[in-house]
Amino acid sequence: MEEWIRKVRLREGFWKQQSDKNREITMRAVWDRFADTGRIGAFRCDWKEGMRHKPDVYWDSDVAKWMEAAAYLLGKEEIPWIRERLEWLIDRIEENQEPCGYFNTHFMTVEPGRRFTDQDAHELYCAGHLMEAAAAYRECCGETRFLNAMCRYADYIYEIFYVQKSAAFSVPGHEEIELALIRLYRVTGERRYLELGLYFLNTRGTVPPFDRQRQNHLPVRSQKTAQGHCVRALYLYTAMADAAWETEDEALHEACRGLFLDITWHKMYLTGGVGSTYTGECFTENYDLPNETAYAETCASIAMILFCERMLRLEHSSVYADVIERELYNGMLSGISLNGKAFFYENPLEITLAKRLEYDEGMVKLLGKVRLPITQRQEVFTCSCCPPNLNRTLASLERLLYSVEGRTVCIHQFADSELSCDGMTVRVKTDYPVSGRVEVSATGTECILIRIPGWCRHFSIDREWTMENGYACVKAEAFTVEFDMTPEYRMANENVWEDAGKAAVMRGPVVYCAEGLDQEESLHKLWLDTGAAPEEEDSEYFGLPILKTKGWVRRTGSGLYEKWERRMEETEITLIPYYGFANRGETDMRVWMNAL
Repeated sequence: MEEWIRKVRLREGFWKQQSDKNREITMRAVWDRFADTGRIGAFRCDWKEGMRHKPDVYWDSDVAKWMEAAAYLLGKEEIPWIRERLEWLIDRIEENQEPCGYFNTHFMTVEPGRRFTDQDAHELYCAGHLMEAAAAYRECCGETRFLNAMCRYADYIYEIFYVQKSAAFSVPGHEEIELALIRLYRVTGERRYLELGLYFLNTRGTVPPFDRQRQNHLPVRSQKTAQGHCVRALYLYTAMADAAWETEDEALHEACRGLFLDITWHKMYLTGGVGSTYTGECFTENYDLPNETAYAETCASIAMILFCERMLRLEHSSVYADVIERELYNGMLSGISLNGKAFFYENPLEITLAKRLEYDEGMVKLLGKVRLPITQRQEVFTCSCCPPNLNRTLASLERLLYSVEGRTVCIHQFADSELSCDGMTVRVKTDYPVSGRVEVSATGTECILIRIPGWCRHFSIDREWTMENGYACVKAEAFTVEFDMTPEYRMANENVWEDAGKAAVMRGPVVYCAEGLDQEESLHKLWLDTGAAPEEEDSEYFGLPILKTKGWVRRTGSGLYEKWERRMEETEITLIPYYGFANRGETDMRVWMNAL
């Protein structure tokens, strides 16, 4: 997977800007906050009772994702400050790793006698992220020191869980190591890592406790609906898809296909967000998609990208690349501020500040006992998994753009970029999604397959083409595609009770929202006129156009309740890209608005 870091180059445009911001700003911002909170220092493994910054059970995973991002960036260019810090962390791992191979900053210092006794203590989750980082450093930079250390750790886990079966549990509480072991197998060729990954997959749902939260309610091939903790589930499904690819397991492949359809048909927000409740960070029932209390964790959107990336390799269908695009521009990107320094853990589709105001001598009005997400991004969280997950995703965007099958090159995502591979060169020039124009030139290829997005109603290609699974097949050395980017109103399935009578606006792949500070009236008073065509207005601040559209305000008299009458006044409604909300101070926000 990481070879694409060397074969693909971003040149200009939207994702080049996001990638540069990650390298120049976000990587340092996350490192600094991790240093402030003790995560970096924990790798010295010298914490003792009474000292500050007691290492938490998941800290290793936070730092490991930053290390993985560092490996991707160093594979593209030498960045001295990143290399220095990555090597410092590897030094600490080598110094403190036990002779048996075990390494965990919490259990080596805080609870040295309790390793592998608590299924929910994230040991294997942390190990998996460290293994992924080590594999990435080997693939991108050829470095083996980190990889060798993590292989020793994987060997120890193999002995404890697969050979001796002496741990207090059989499968991880938080999935991740399954996909990491398969990745480690691909890098090293050591088959026991694949065996251990398959063991964890095949054991799930066959030993107690049988609960949905850990996706242990059924064996993996029998799971038909997405259940439990969203990130855990999607890491599991990603590993299942990896295993299906490696072993040609059609039953596992079919289970993955069913899980994907259940999520995208019943449990996914318009933004790509998944996970509709704070309680357990879980999938809930079909069509239960509340807007203001949406959990929609940033990590869940990233995990959905990982799952769809694997499914796209299993079966060449544009539906998987469509979901990746939806996540990239909406569910994932909303997780980071426009300045690259602050983050959302949760990504609501609605904010109403009036429900959060204090009143009556400090009592707080909060929808009864319902928890509401925060309204401003933060630089670090107590559980800060999302910021470094954004680091590693933005550092490796190149892997999502293309794939190669023989002399056929598939263009999955549209970014100004260049692919050089096996004597083939493909150059894509575009300012997408500012416009829908994509110019492609190629040498050494027999065919270019370019995705026609599911959102696109009208497009043109200036050469002959045929369709294959949502991709246009063009046998030409140069051609231009034009996607119609006219903004469209969207409505939800009639079973999504939260969005009944409401509409949302999309322009190309980008979901738009309204913020209170742009309107003359409160958002709850506004109605979209779905018969009006939104007008575009360039915005350097957001990087994409903002939209101005016709709307209505419902007027009433001064009484609290009155006879119903249709009193509507015309107004203008301003819409901004959803990923840009909550960057200009606290204000109301809505994706789904009343509609006429």
